[in-house]
Amino acid sequence: MSPLLVVDDDSVSRSVLERTLRGAGLDCHVVDGGAAALAWLERNTPGLVLLDLVMPPPDGYAVLRYIRAHPRHEQVPVVVLTGLDSEEEIGRIFDLGADDYVHKPFRAVELIARVRMQMRLRSYVERLDRREQDRKTVLELTQTLASSLDMHDILFTVVQRMAEIVHVDRCSIVLVGDNPATGFVVATSDDEQVRDLPIELHKYPEIREVLATRQALVIRDVAHHPLLEAVRQNEPGLDFTSMGLVPILPEDGALGVLCLRGRHAVEFTEYELSLAHTIANATGIALRNARILQDLKDETKQVAVARVEAERRVQLFQRYADFFESAADGMVVIDRSGRVLFANPRAREITGHSETQLMELSLTDLVTPRHRGRAERLLRGFADGLYPRGVDVELATRDGGFLIVNVSFSSVLHEDDAVLFTFRDVTKERNTAVELEQTKEFLERVIESSVDGIVSADLKGRILLFNRAASRIFGYEPSEVLGTMNVERLYPPGVAREVMRRIRDPRFTGPGVLEDYRVDMLARGGERIQVTLSASLVMDGNQAVGSVGIFTDIRERLAMEARLHQAQDELRSRERQALVAELAGAAAHELNQPLTSVIGYAELLRRRLEDPATRRGLDVIIAESERMAEIVRKVGRITHYETKSYVGSTKIVDLERSSAPEDPKDHP
Repeated sequence: MSPLLVVDDDSVSRSVLERTLRGAGLDCHVVDGGAAALAWLERNTPGLVLLDLVMPPPDGYAVLRYIRAHPRHEQVPVVVLTGLDSEEEIGRIFDLGADDYVHKPFRAVELIARVRMQMRLRSYVERLDRREQDRKTVLELTQTLASSLDMHDILFTVVQRMAEIVHVDRCSIVLVGDNPATGFVVATSDDEQVRDLPIELHKYPEIREVLATRQALVIRDVAHHPLLEAVRQNEPGLDFTSMGLVPILPEDGALGVLCLRGRHAVEFTEYELSLAHTIANATGIALRNARILQDLKDETKQVAVARVEAERRVQLFQRYADFFESAADGMVVIDRSGRVLFANPRAREITGHSETQLMELSLTDLVTPRHRGRAERLLRGFADGLYPRGVDVELATRDGGFLIVNVSFSSVLHEDDAVLFTFRDVTKERNTAVELEQTKEFLERVIESSVDGIVSADLKGRILLFNRAASRIFGYEPSEVLGTMNVERLYPPGVAREVMRRIRDPRFTGPGVLEDYRVDMLARGGERIQVTLSASLVMDGNQAVGSVGIFTDIRERLAMEARLHQAQDELRSRERQALVAELAGAAAHELNQPLTSVIGYAELLRRRLEDPATRRGLDVIIAESERMAEIVRKVGRITHYETKSYVGSTKIVDLERSSAPEDPKDHP
């Protein structure tokens, strides 16, 4: 058995894999990367490849493509070791030609089970291939025996091919004539020139034994077999170790013997002896009568085909029984028309059908009505050599419900005109995936609908989330920043690190959280944007994996506050102006009466006094008082106060209050 090839660039994984495999009794060769693997594969053919995918170039994908493209390795089983578990990645692995995969970190029991399963499958396939080739060879030899070629050439072809089939060093045909003491070697595989070589049969007790009993004889160790005791005494240095002899039996007695000899130990299995019997019989008939041989050949072929077909149904899956019975996945074998031929216990458990019930169904019966069209397309694809893997199908259950199963079809039984498919119940996984997708879409809509900008980045600062509001605030399109821009470009120099320091500092809002922090940001054109920031770390368990920030654009609010302050200042100014006007009006009102009195008294004095100088002084007083009174009247008109006497409850300005100092609290 060729050693297993283990390809992994991680030294710990290589050590664990090697220890696990050798502990299970499996020989392996371990390499540390794709280049070493390709170099080893140029010189060797492994029994199986355990392949890590994620490695430095050439990675596991390149090695897998090389294996499947190389004629010498295309049938080698490949089990992939991967930490990736997305459907797309698993589909890609199988599309490239992997036979199975084991998820990292792996369980030793599962790994060994899958490796042994693939090795058994390869052994089964090789045996099937060999039997197919043997059948072709038998048919070819039978046709050769029935041909009109030279009999010696025919017999040489028969022994040569027979030696190849059974893997012996020499195959000979020995015939007996009228003299039972003499035989003739008419053909031998290692010397084409041998023809009718006479031999004395008393020196060959094994040939005489077969001729007498008309039964096949197998001697696996010539050095100890009692039948050859006399031969060993006469010929101490026998050049062969094992031998098998099959009688050539035409209808009327033994005609000769087909002798098989090997220098090394040969098992001579029942299958090989059966082939030898077939060839021996065909040879005897050909030697007796070519015409009769042809008739018998046709009949034998028909009988053989019928027998093989009958036995095939019985024995087709017997060689896979242990594997099928213990498989954790459902396994079903169908013929080319879709009819179920075999189902393992897990398949019966998943579907709810008994073995008898499943045998009465076809692939189209197993699926739900809306997936029957898909089942029919799959059946048509088998004829074209298409065997898809990782297909989700709705499988009808006995109780009228359905399950979602992931199915992989295989052509491993194509030589028996059958298709194997394995499946596992993924209903919960698919329903969970739908729910997660719906939740994801809802959260995406919430994020996109937010009036606040939302930006998330990994610990290296690479922006991973940038919603529509963030695009409006900063002026960048999401396609320009996602996965390419560093979040520090959105902050003035040094501010991003200060924000992260505050997020991590427990003296602020709390460790990992920052709330309502006033900060300036940078728009695309470089202008500053006033925002309030609430931010936190994104945690995976106890490990920080990124950060997220919610930015509220406060430019409009700040502008509104500025306008409000300006309006308040203007209001206070107008109030003061009104107060001044009221004060001026009150002063005018207060001055009006004294001026009236001054003018009145001056007029009275002017009438009573005759002194010209005094009268001129009174005229000046009256004129100036009237001029002052006119000014007071104008002030009264401007301030909407009438210069008249106090009447009733008319209110005037409190001059003491109006002249008091301003209270600083009145200003913001």
